[in-house]
Amino acid sequence: MSDRPRIRLGGRTRERLRTPRAAGPGAPAQLGVVLRTPARAAEPLFAQAPKFWQRMLPYAVVGVFVVTLLPVTIAVLTGDYGADGGWSGALGVAQTVPLLLAVTRPVPAWALVLFADTFGAVLLAHADKVAGHPWPWPPMTIVGYLALMACMGLRESIRTLVGVWLATGAVGAVLGSFFQPAGTTNTAALLFVLSGVVLALTGALRGLGDAQRRIAEQESISEAERARRTLLEERARIARELHDVVAHHMSVITVQADSAPYRLPGMPEPVQEEFAVIAASARESLGEMRRLLTVLRGDGTERAEGEKVPQPGIDRVQQLVEATVRAGQPVELSLAAGAAGAAPPAVDLSAYRIVQEALANVVRHAPGAETRVSVTADEDEVLVVVVNGPAPGAVVALEGSGTGHGLVGMRERVRLTGGTLDTGPLPDGGFRVAARLPLKDATEDAS
Repeated sequence: MSDRPRIRLGGRTRERLRTPRAAGPGAPAQLGVVLRTPARAAEPLFAQAPKFWQRMLPYAVVGVFVVTLLPVTIAVLTGDYGADGGWSGALGVAQTVPLLLAVTRPVPAWALVLFADTFGAVLLAHADKVAGHPWPWPPMTIVGYLALMACMGLRESIRTLVGVWLATGAVGAVLGSFFQPAGTTNTAALLFVLSGVVLALTGALRGLGDAQRRIAEQESISEAERARRTLLEERARIARELHDVVAHHMSVITVQADSAPYRLPGMPEPVQEEFAVIAASARESLGEMRRLLTVLRGDGTERAEGEKVPQPGIDRVQQLVEATVRAGQPVELSLAAGAAGAAPPAVDLSAYRIVQEALANVVRHAPGAETRVSVTADEDEVLVVVVNGPAPGAVVALEGSGTGHGLVGMRERVRLTGGTLDTGPLPDGGFRVAARLPLKDATEDAS
C-alpha cells in the first residue's frame, strides 16, 4: 500500500507525489555570490544581496575595524612612539573613523585616511621614541589602510584603483625621501606591495562579478530575441494558414461566379454582369492576399516580385464605391479632380485603404445607410471623409459587434504618413471617419 497522500477531486482520487526540495546553496556559497556582485554607483557594498544580514555585513566588519583600531592606535602612538596624548587621540580618530564611509563612499574615505596618515607620519617624525619603530606607516595604519583598499577594490573601476595604488606609493616615497627619521624601519614599500595585492584581488573579484552580470544580461536579451522571433514566426505561420483557408474559399467563389453563365443558361444580362463583378473582386482579393503573404514570408526575391504589382490608390476609389453600390449600399462619391495624381505612394495607398475599411464597416454595421465619401486634395494634404447615416430601422446589421481592428489599421496608416484621424458616432446615429494625410511629410519620408 502506498504511503503517498491522496487527494479527492471531482469524485476521483489522485495521488499527490512528494518531490524532494532542491537543497539551496549554503552560507559560504551565498557569501561568495555576494562578494562577486559589485556595488553600483551610489549604492553601499552588498546592497544587492538577497538577505538582510548580508547587506549589513560590510557595516559590521568596518565597525569592528574602527572599534578595534581606534584604541590600539591611540595606545601605540602614545606609549611606543611617545606622541602627545591629544595628538594621538586626534590622529586615531582621523585615521579610523573615515573607514565607516568606505562602505558607501570609498574614494572620499581614502582621501581622508591618506591625508590623516600622511599628517601623522610627519608628526611622528619628530616624536621622542620614533627610533626603532616602523615609519611612516605604523602597523595599525597598515591594517586600516588595507581594509579601506578592500572596500575600494570591490566598488571602484580599474582606473581608479590604479590611481589610488600609485598615489599610495608616491606619498610613501616622498615621505621616505624627505622626512624619514634616523633609526626607523621604512614601511612605505610594504604598504605599497600589500595594497597592490589587496586591490588586485578585490578588483579581480569585481571584474568576475561584472562579467557574470553582463553574461546574464546578454542571456536575457537573447531570450527576449528568441521569444520575439518565435512570436513573429508564429504570426507568419498563422497568416499562411489563413491565406490557405481564405484563398480556397475565394477560389471557389471565383470559379462558381465565372462558370455561372455556363451552368445556368438563359441568365439575364444584368445577372451575368453581377457574377462577373463578383469573380473580378474575388480575384483581386486573392492577389492582395498573395502580396501580403509574400511580405510576411520575408524572402527578398519574393518580396521584389510582389512589389512589382501596382498598389491601389485614390484613382481606384471610384471603382471601390461602384462595387459597394452594386452590393446594395447607397454611396455618394465626391472626388476632387486633382486628388488622384497629387499624392505620393504612401498617402495614395493609405487614402484608398481608409475608404475601403470605412465602407466595409458601413456594410457590416449599417447596411443600407446613406453614405457619403469625399476625397479632396490641395498643396499640403489629402482629406478623406466617410460619413454614413443611421441604418434603416428594418435592416439588421450584418455584424452586431466588431474587434476594432479596422480603426486600429486606419490609425496605423495615418500615423505612418504623419497625419491625423478623427472617428466617432454622430448625433443622428451615424458614424464619421475623417483622415488628414499631409503631403509634405510623406514626401520627405519617402525621399
